[in-house]
Amino acid sequence: MAGEDSGTGTEPRSPAQRCDLCGGADIRAIYDRDRRGKPLATGICWDCGLIMHMPVPSEAELARYYAEHYRRDYHGETRPSPRRVMRAWKNGERIAARLAPILPKGAAVLEIGAGIGCTVKALELKGFAAWGLEPNRDFGRYGREMLRARIREGRLEDLGENDHADAVLLVHVIEHLVSPRRALARIHALLPERGLLYLECPNAWAPHARMSKMFHFAHIYNFTPHTLLALAAECGFALERMFTDEQDPNIEVLLVKSEPRRAAHELAGHAEAVLARLAHYNWWRYHLRREYLARRWKKLLGYAEEYLRARRFERALIARLHAAS
Repeated sequence: MAGEDSGTGTEPRSPAQRCDLCGGADIRAIYDRDRRGKPLATGICWDCGLIMHMPVPSEAELARYYAEHYRRDYHGETRPSPRRVMRAWKNGERIAARLAPILPKGAAVLEIGAGIGCTVKALELKGFAAWGLEPNRDFGRYGREMLRARIREGRLEDLGENDHADAVLLVHVIEHLVSPRRALARIHALLPERGLLYLECPNAWAPHARMSKMFHFAHIYNFTPHTLLALAAECGFALERMFTDEQDPNIEVLLVKSEPRRAAHELAGHAEAVLARLAHYNWWRYHLRREYLARRWKKLLGYAEEYLRARRFERALIARLHAAS
């Protein structure tokens, strides 16, 4: 198996696996562990640079995992803690403030993978007909009962003919899907002409300290801005606005429904560039960057605020939302 800093991408390919972006079969192993040191085979498509599990789990395996285990494995909890509620609410307000000037007045907004529903509720409070789908029953129940958010238990595949939206949100969701291509095609069919799709996901093109800290069972795919936008184009979405740059840990982008366009072929040689980026920083070079230190200091201050205020924040938020409903 390829070592952490080898960056060669020359391990034997998986003969049965096809890339969800370009359809290529040359999937080469690059790492064999997840971020906790557990076995997890990760590969890269040598034709386009998309990073993925080897093999990709089945829909049935993933449905069970998200319904029963994901929140406990990924966040260490089944009921959201006050700190998580406070953090999620601030994030929901950030996204709602960003999108409110862009979305049509009173637009129907659907968030897929809505978590506890903070973004859904924040958009609702700004006058949008917002609702969400969440596969985890415990988090979805919290959103409905405590935040009074319109959260339905389910996944994208569960949407029916009568479900509609003017805009769809995938906030740290697309990397969790068995087939992002199939999901984007489903969303394309759901949206009206010039409908909007807002996406956030981790950025594999950004600086990383070590590959040993990158991979997680729940993150089936790792995107760069190049692979994400190519996939979007193939599925009929054009770039409307990019909110982050290539150095940011996350990709945050607004897409608009358009005609599908062939784009995967434009990524020839991208795999080699991705592996070079992954191997560029060692532990010291990564953690001594000015951007990292500033972001880490801000995060530590946020943690301190959460520890001091989270319980009171959650109680006050729930009381306010219940009084308004």
